[in-house]
Amino acid sequence: MKGLFFLGLSVASVAFIQAQNKDSLKIREIEAVSFTKRLPVAKEIINVQRDLDGKNLGQDLPILLKNQTSIISTSDAGNGVGYTGFRIRGVSGSGINVMMNGVPYNDSESQGTFFVNVPDLTSSASQIVIQRGVGTSNNGVSAFGASINVISKDPEEKFYFKTDDSYGSFNTYKYSAEIGSGKFWKNRLSVMGRYTNIHSDGYIDRASSDLHSYNFTALFEEGKTKLRLMAFGGKEKTYQAWNGIDRKTWETDPKFNVSGAIYDANWTNIVNFYDNETDNYRQNHYQLLWEQKFSDRWNLETTFHYTKGKGYYENYKQGSAFSKYNLPNIIDGGVTVKSSDFIRKKWLNNDFYGMVSTLYGKFENLDVNVAVVANQYYGRHYGNVTGVFYPQIDESEYYRNRSVKNEVAGFAKALFRVENFEFFGDLQLRNINYNTKILIAGDGEGANLDKNWLFFNPKAGVNYKIAGGKVFLSYAHAHREPNRDDLMADNDVKAEKLHDFEAGLEKQFGFLSFTANIYYMYYVNQLVLNGELNNVGAFIRTNSGKSYRRGVEIGALAKLSKQWEVSGNVTFSQNRNLDFNIENKDVPKSLGNTQISFSPDVIANIGLRFSPTKNFQFAVMNQYVGKQYLDNTEDKNLQLKDYFLTDFNAQYQFKIANNEIALKLLVNNLFNKKYVNNGSVYEGNPYYFSQAGTNFMFGISWKIQ
Repeated sequence: MKGLFFLGLSVASVAFIQAQNKDSLKIREIEAVSFTKRLPVAKEIINVQRDLDGKNLGQDLPILLKNQTSIISTSDAGNGVGYTGFRIRGVSGSGINVMMNGVPYNDSESQGTFFVNVPDLTSSASQIVIQRGVGTSNNGVSAFGASINVISKDPEEKFYFKTDDSYGSFNTYKYSAEIGSGKFWKNRLSVMGRYTNIHSDGYIDRASSDLHSYNFTALFEEGKTKLRLMAFGGKEKTYQAWNGIDRKTWETDPKFNVSGAIYDANWTNIVNFYDNETDNYRQNHYQLLWEQKFSDRWNLETTFHYTKGKGYYENYKQGSAFSKYNLPNIIDGGVTVKSSDFIRKKWLNNDFYGMVSTLYGKFENLDVNVAVVANQYYGRHYGNVTGVFYPQIDESEYYRNRSVKNEVAGFAKALFRVENFEFFGDLQLRNINYNTKILIAGDGEGANLDKNWLFFNPKAGVNYKIAGGKVFLSYAHAHREPNRDDLMADNDVKAEKLHDFEAGLEKQFGFLSFTANIYYMYYVNQLVLNGELNNVGAFIRTNSGKSYRRGVEIGALAKLSKQWEVSGNVTFSQNRNLDFNIENKDVPKSLGNTQISFSPDVIANIGLRFSPTKNFQFAVMNQYVGKQYLDNTEDKNLQLKDYFLTDFNAQYQFKIANNEIALKLLVNNLFNKKYVNNGSVYEGNPYYFSQAGTNFMFGISWKIQ
């Protein structure tokens, strides 16, 4: 019934491209975004100030995007602060190419996206460009579900000071201050800076987050030259909540968190919890963007970037053998002690740097851009332990390995116009080398590997302009290398291949903006989640042979009047492994065609916005997600039930002299639905990540100009 309900209502997309960009708000227009708008791909371009500002009260970017087309967002702590993630078309975050101003954000080794390292990123963004499917060539790893590019905002032309403060459920609060200089030095230079502190106790027991972030931007403009210097990043300390809980515990005590548990001598009862079972990480990004306009036809954009990350996660390890940590046994009172309790820290210290340079050319009927990309990642993995009862064991290092990943790539794109047709072509060549070496062997950490991949990724498409819109057809072929965890689990793991076919319609019908997209994504050796977690809460993946994802995405935005607006989207899909095999007691067993894990057949959103006055706004957002499986076996015991959620958002804006003030209210899960949107499999049983019931955030934004 819910599916039929949404079939009737899902005439909406939160962001129809042409409609969104007719907004009066001034946002930075860059060549890459301008070019992307015209391409024959499924896309959404989100104006952050208009579409996300009202609910940007401390939750992470994946949560703020949860009502976009084909997206499911998750939260380890249950309330959208701390470790969060998303899936698009059923593809996990490691298959989504995330960029910041065109610079790769995915970790080079894990390919994961950890937004906890850049809290309050949304406050420094002007636009977010989402391309579903393979999309077009970008900097970084190939997109196997979508690509997302977060575009930073520029300093404003006049001096201002702004503060955003909020408080809500689970002792969640956000303090943020931002200042901009306005233009000075003969109207050529402007700077801005922001600092944010976000804290939350979390919905899950002890799943606290203490997050700090900053952003500094300097813009220099002189004639046909623009230079942007950006420094941004964050520091996070989060109590671990990545283990989940079994079904029985979820039914009786959904907030329970086993992380940090200390057991009695018989390992039967929990007697305490370690208070520093935490993840600690600092990440700093530095980007220099140079835009040079040579003429009306030629423009060059070059970006140099450097990212520094360093941190560790800490665990209480009870009853561990000394030999596990390369330590000799201890003689205590004449007795040989072979095991004890330890505090373990696993460190990651990495550097990522490189450049991307793109030349744009515009002619009467032809637009082209050509780019070269070069990046290097250098990572150091090491661990140390400290004795709980033997303080003489102090920060003893028991393993160390290092990894180097080099990438050199180039692509060329062209868009050729012939009357009502636009023909698109895109050729990309990527060369990747990954070398990792064990320096100190211990606890099975690391491997000695030297892998090379050379990928050719062609893409083509065509637009046909119709009155008030266009229809399009496209094909993309993409490859993607395995990540570090894949290689550690299986040195012979295969790279993935994808054939992506897309056909779509974008059309304006008076007050109604309508989009429709049909896709068929055929994979060879797709790395799918098998439901199990590794020791840091990351999902383990396995090659599934041949598989496909196909579906229909429909959306629209209807402006019924000056006061009323309805928007929404729906995705109907099939996501199947073909002739899927598993190992059953070391004997291969064929399960035939099975549903791909974490890939529901229906995802739908519908929102209603009411603005009784120019300054007052109410919004109700509803989301329905169909049932999904935790692994690829279609075991009914490992199925997550479907769920329907309702959120409420209100905002009131007013002015007092030169002060702009906004009052904001966000109520999540308005009807207190008990649900799970993420989980794992342990020893054949389901484990759940509980999500919060009704919770709220209230905020005040104050800007002085």
